[in-house]
Amino acid sequence: MLDRIDIHIEAPAVPYKELADRRTGTSSALMREGVVVARNRQRTRFENSKCNLNGRMSSRQVREFCQLSKESQALLKQSVQEFGLSARAHDKVLRVARTIADLDAIETIRVEHIQEAVNYRLLDRSPAGAT
Repeated sequence: MLDRIDIHIEAPAVPYKELADRRTGTSSALMREGVVVARNRQRTRFENSKCNLNGRMSSRQVREFCQLSKESQALLKQSVQEFGLSARAHDKVLRVARTIADLDAIETIRVEHIQEAVNYRLLDRSPAGAT
């Protein structure tokens, strides 16, 4: 069942020290601005398609719009093998990595985007052969 969910994250309790800290994080307005920019990139990418968001890409579109460098391909291959990711999970990693790159305003999916996207899949996984 978890294989059908795009992002898996654990949200541990925040230590009191961090809650009491006066420094502010990213504001909701700034976060929203980044999301709007990323969504506009996606709309432009898919302007001649029924699809308008990375999360709705077909497998064919994933292959077209999620081109990887050799380093990124190697990392994804290693992750698929090490964590026993399914074909569905493989494509979901690519969709999420494409979105992370869009949030970074970068056209090319980089190794760090693959790393982050793979990490979002690992809540329910352990390395193959581990118990």
